Amino acid sequence: MRSIILIDAAGLEGMVSKRRDSKYRSGPTTNWLKTKSFTESEFELLGVERERGKPAFALMADPATRKYVGSAFVSVNREMRERLWKRVQEHAGSPPKDMPKRPATQWVKPGIKARVKHLRGEDDLRHASLQDFWDES
Repeated sequence: MRSIILIDAAGLEGMVSKRRDSKYRSGPTTNWLKTKSFTESEFELLGVERERGKPAFALMADPATRKYVGSAFVSVNREMRERLWKRVQEHAGSPPKDMPKRPATQWVKPGIKARVKHLRGEDDLRHASLQDFWDES
């Protein structure tokens, strides 16, 4: 627990710890431990990427600029996923000008905010998951 506090205080993404007498070896091991530091931030929803047989991802943007910052795994419960998809369909929009073509993405009009859990210390989203969403009022 103390290491998480130190990682957070330093604003780091995480830390790798090892047993003093262990040597590095490739693959899973209990001798080396990776501790990640997560935070939650607010973003704007650009769209949702859904492909049959694959997990869904929410494409997120910086709320001030609407510039794409990465995607967040849609890991919310079924009720919230259905509410999200309904909201996305009701607010269908066109893709932002600077986005490459993404045929499996349903784009939305500006105005849907989201809370995303992600690794601390990065400009772009990494290891991100959607926690909640709402209409901007």
